Amino acid sequence: MDAEQRISLVARNTEELVTADELKELLLKNNVPKAYIGFEPSGLVHLGWVMVASKICDLIDAGIDVTVYWADWHAYINDKLGGDIENIRTCARYMEGCFEALGVDRNKVKYAYASELLDGIGYWEKVIKIAKVTSLSRVKRAMTIMGRSEDEAEVDSSKLFYPILQATDIFQLNVDIAYAGMDQRKAHMLARDAAEKLGWRKPIALHTPLLPGLKGGNRMDPAASKMSKSDPDSSINIHDDDESIRRKMNKAFCPPEKEEETANPVLMLCKYIILPRLGALNIDRPEKFGGPISFTCYEDIADSYFSAKLHPMDIKKGVAESLIKILEPVRKFFASNVKDLDATKEVLKRLGKI
Repeated sequence: MDAEQRISLVARNTEELVTADELKELLLKNNVPKAYIGFEPSGLVHLGWVMVASKICDLIDAGIDVTVYWADWHAYINDKLGGDIENIRTCARYMEGCFEALGVDRNKVKYAYASELLDGIGYWEKVIKIAKVTSLSRVKRAMTIMGRSEDEAEVDSSKLFYPILQATDIFQLNVDIAYAGMDQRKAHMLARDAAEKLGWRKPIALHTPLLPGLKGGNRMDPAASKMSKSDPDSSINIHDDDESIRRKMNKAFCPPEKEEETANPVLMLCKYIILPRLGALNIDRPEKFGGPISFTCYEDIADSYFSAKLHPMDIKKGVAESLIKILEPVRKFFASNVKDLDATKEVLKRLGKI
């Protein structure tokens, strides 16, 4: 596979790559570069992880060494799962199974914990150096990466550490590519800025889009209305049964206006989940409404929908049945690997989260 083919794999279905020239230079010089994506273990997994799992597979197929980083202490700072580090680690073990169920080969990806990385003076030296070249105002602005406002630092000063820690992770892991959703962009830009000031190698930043919640997105601020496990009716859990998926998709926001395209959860599921996973969106319509129809190109789906050739209920039905098919391997995996899922559900029940 040549450099252009590898770049195409890395960049497909992404929203931003900072920068394409840096990625090309990296792949020409380094046959096995390193990438990472970090997660706060904090609950049951939703459909957004299907897109992430696909991108991790793309990176692996492009010959990149991928680390999935469980940010356990970061989740503790962010008050996740009752602020209990053992609850957080229980959830991380469950999430490893989710990735395997979604097609990420356990033997081709590395898993690491923040608690392992933070156990050394070298890490904290980097924390101090990054903090020295980063203004307090920039750190506060970056707090949106943890779903927090600037004002919350006034209540709990540990939250000010979070953006600096996330930037430090990149350098301590010695990765070439930092991958995340667009909601983590500020942390990556903070890391790139610090690297330039400190004379360190700047990480390439790779960002996939945020799936809008089923209740409706906000094209001006996708992070404000992204699919989130904190609102069960706005998201589809990868463990949802068939009828729950059909019910939620039946109620999903699906505006007819072209200008609302990126805020339309039904269309975005087609673009970023169904077509990459299945290669086609199949809709089983009655003959009196045009009969069964199949799409292999997102632009054709969008054109048919916005020209009113495709009814909202038909596309919702097609999306629901496609998601059921995509999530079938998850159900099979957890039928025989239920221990960590049950342990996480027990944590969530004790905390009143489910």
